[in-house]
Amino acid sequence: MLENILAFRSVIPSTGVDGTSFAACLLAAALLGVLISFCFRFRNRSGQSILLTLAILPLIVTVIGMLVGNRLGAGIAVAGTFSLVRFRSQPGTAREICALLLSCAVGFACGAGYLMIAGVLTLAALFIGFLYILFNIGGVATGVRVLKITVPESLDYEGLFDDLLKEYTSSWALTRVRTTAMGSLYELTYEISMRKSGTEKQLLDAIRCRNGNLEVQCGRPVEQKGEL
Repeated sequence: MLENILAFRSVIPSTGVDGTSFAACLLAAALLGVLISFCFRFRNRSGQSILLTLAILPLIVTVIGMLVGNRLGAGIAVAGTFSLVRFRSQPGTAREICALLLSCAVGFACGAGYLMIAGVLTLAALFIGFLYILFNIGGVATGVRVLKITVPESLDYEGLFDDLLKEYTSSWALTRVRTTAMGSLYELTYEISMRKSGTEKQLLDAIRCRNGNLEVQCGRPVEQKGEL
């Protein structure tokens, strides 16, 4: 079996799954699933639900892959069942979707007996993910905040807060304007970089004096969510 693993060949005999190959595939899927789950926590606030899913999903997919084998009809039925999951899942971040797809791919590789391919895929995906996170490739610059200001519909917001933003921030940009409360209010969304730390409260107090003491929010950007 070890020779087959090192040679990137399937450990499942041509006669079908036996006890040894089943145990080896299941053990590999369990270890790789736990590895993916633990690495997913790196600089990421994750709930127990997604971590548990990433750890168990390779095991489930491995067994499904073994049961389906090369039977086309059963494979189509399983694919249809997986497609129903999207209608029962909450929108997740792109990182969560990628991690789920990685767990499924590792499970299918283990289910086919290609343990070395599953291991190499896991290590390669995690290595690339660590590089992007460590070097913040494509990420938001450090110190960037999202500022949301609510103003009345009757208030002309064009340039209303520019002098305040110029005083308290080193850079700012109006990224979105939308209506709220049945069109009676506007919500302005800015991306800002504070000029000095500890001055956020002063900026928010100054803004409240101009927007009629309506709601003002300031926080770090949140990763956008999508659907499977």
